[in-house]
Amino acid sequence: MKKSTRDVPSEAFLPTKYGDFRIQVYHEEETGLDHVALVLGSMTGPDAVLVRIHSECLTGDVFGSTRCDCGPQLEAALEAIVAKGWGVLLYLRQEGRGIGLHAKIQAYHLQDEGADTMDANLMLGLPADGRNYAVAVNMLTALGVSSVNLLTNNPEKVSQLKDLGIRVDGRTPLVAGVSEQNRTYLTTKVERMGHLIDEDEL
Repeated sequence: MKKSTRDVPSEAFLPTKYGDFRIQVYHEEETGLDHVALVLGSMTGPDAVLVRIHSECLTGDVFGSTRCDCGPQLEAALEAIVAKGWGVLLYLRQEGRGIGLHAKIQAYHLQDEGADTMDANLMLGLPADGRNYAVAVNMLTALGVSSVNLLTNNPEKVSQLKDLGIRVDGRTPLVAGVSEQNRTYLTTKVERMGHLIDEDEL
């Protein structure tokens, strides 16, 4: 008998090269986008849940671009969650810090001509970082997570989560994939966007 799609949960077992996760898909009505949670273990316990909020990056995550550190950060986050034994990675469909793939490649073109990553967005009339983490909070709430240890170098993620009611009990730096091709990109994050990366790691 054919099942109604309403009766089938958008959740399944997902074995990966890093470990075995549960994948859950959350539909955001406002944008029409589907976001993903990769969950390992129980979300309840005495410690804050290790959480990575990762924004989609087609060029880095899929094609292995070294213009950014996104792909290596994604891999390092999954490895850290598996090493911990439990945690969650939220994969948000916020390509190009929220400006979308088309505009992101336009920004790349401006970067090729000498603009840094922040100015390239602004030259297009777009925000330097247009991401909003309200959907991440909704996903964490649905998973029963109220206290997190956030895998991030970005203090804005910490601030937004706190403002939206998630207790951030810790922040774990996530530096990966530093190379000659992306050192300027990372330096811009530190010097102009307030990211917390030790100078020695650049």
